[in-house]
Amino acid sequence: MKKSFSLICLLICGLITFAQQPNIIIFFVDDMGWQDCSLPFHEQRTKWNDIYRTPNLEKLAAEGMKFTHAYAAPVCSPSRVSLMTGMNAIRHKVTNWTLWKNQSTDGKSDRLIPPTWNLNGISPVAGVENTVHATTLAQVLQQNNYRTIHIGKAHLGAAGTLGSDPRNLGFDVNIAGHAAGAPQSYYGLDNFGKNKGRDSIWNVPGLEKYWGKDIFLTEALTLEAIAAMEQARVAQKPFFLHMAHYAVHAPIRADPRFVQKYYAMGMDSTEAKYASLVEGMDKSLGDIMRYLADQKLDQNTIILFLSDNGGLSANARGGTRHQHNTPLRSGKGSAYEGGVRIPFVLKWPGMTSPNSICAENIIIEDVFPTVLQMAGIKKAQTVQKIDGQNISPLIRHTKTAAKRFLYWHYPHIWGPKGPALELYSVVRQGGWKLIYFHADQHFELYNTATDLTESQNLFTKQHPMALKLAKALGKALKSGQCEMPKMIATQSNILFPDDQIKTLSQ
Repeated sequence: MKKSFSLICLLICGLITFAQQPNIIIFFVDDMGWQDCSLPFHEQRTKWNDIYRTPNLEKLAAEGMKFTHAYAAPVCSPSRVSLMTGMNAIRHKVTNWTLWKNQSTDGKSDRLIPPTWNLNGISPVAGVENTVHATTLAQVLQQNNYRTIHIGKAHLGAAGTLGSDPRNLGFDVNIAGHAAGAPQSYYGLDNFGKNKGRDSIWNVPGLEKYWGKDIFLTEALTLEAIAAMEQARVAQKPFFLHMAHYAVHAPIRADPRFVQKYYAMGMDSTEAKYASLVEGMDKSLGDIMRYLADQKLDQNTIILFLSDNGGLSANARGGTRHQHNTPLRSGKGSAYEGGVRIPFVLKWPGMTSPNSICAENIIIEDVFPTVLQMAGIKKAQTVQKIDGQNISPLIRHTKTAAKRFLYWHYPHIWGPKGPALELYSVVRQGGWKLIYFHADQHFELYNTATDLTESQNLFTKQHPMALKLAKALGKALKSGQCEMPKMIATQSNILFPDDQIKTLSQ
């Protein structure tokens, strides 16, 4: 009798815990720009909003909060590491995209030698060369009763390192996540790249059940996500789903379920394929939302929708390069707004007001402390210092007490040439933004509140503001023990921005 009573008590306690802990989904899209949807993040609709079809993202925003000034790193791995660790790139130093162990992905500069960086990504253990040792968001949630599920792109650690497998970073389940950041193929008929004897790091792993089938990668990943959530539901476990799509990353390939309508519109062929990738991604969001509703999980599930950097525009796209994110300037890899401003929507049932909008600056490392707060985890133990801020007060329409500084550090050449696609460091406060270009150590200052296109450099006209921002940026870089690039001609490091601006003021 006592054993039966004890068992009943344990079951009741388990059910109470499950009911109290919300499910959490981070719906993470790859390379999706601020304008790549039918939901306008600008103050008014633009031509881009009339091209793309994302009704499910619109539905999510109608039920939650849209953040119009959300930011990420300019390329993927730095953003993904920031999301998983709560650290800014200045601190974690995974400042460029990762791939092979101990091999840099830097493009070549004729002026500068990039500084050393953590080119092997995250490590769950200390002492591994060229890595950042950190406690991940998944580890903390796993330690607090969550079933942790990774689906899709990981790109958190170089091939041959522990960090390349999400299961070493706190995930109970890993489907299709590994070292590479793009798919060899989006098609099941092509075995997602593993076809005709090809052996490439870009082949998408873990989807053998779909090999030879007429299925698109986005759909296969969605089916796997729903199956994993169902397993957690049956086991009465709260779940954390990191739904990290490879879409809409290059190679730009047609999703056959949607592309014909875009061809019929007379669109550029590549852009029609890109639009089909966007719509396929949105269908995935809708399928997941419908699963939650059907299983009556929707009122206890928080959804965060975001991209890992600005929209691709310098290569692989159709049409005019560097113009795919207008009115934002440039795109992925750039210091300008097109490279770092992202779509971000949050639905927290019972907390977010329907159709609400927040125009406060937020950045990708804010996801870490925010998710922990939403999960009710108050004192998480991490080996790293957290740079991100809990943004839940913004959900309650409480403005920040002081305008915070946001920082970017990209001492690399990404590859393609274009506007601000070069080594730089950036600081932002409110609408003001200062860019420090490393190659010739010059500054550009913009007020994006009045000049969203970043066409008017106010460095000389607003020099006191430039001084203030340069001082903050230099302090952050020095505090993070960052190295600055080295000049090839002199073999000496360039000055930090606060020191450089002093020389210009003399």
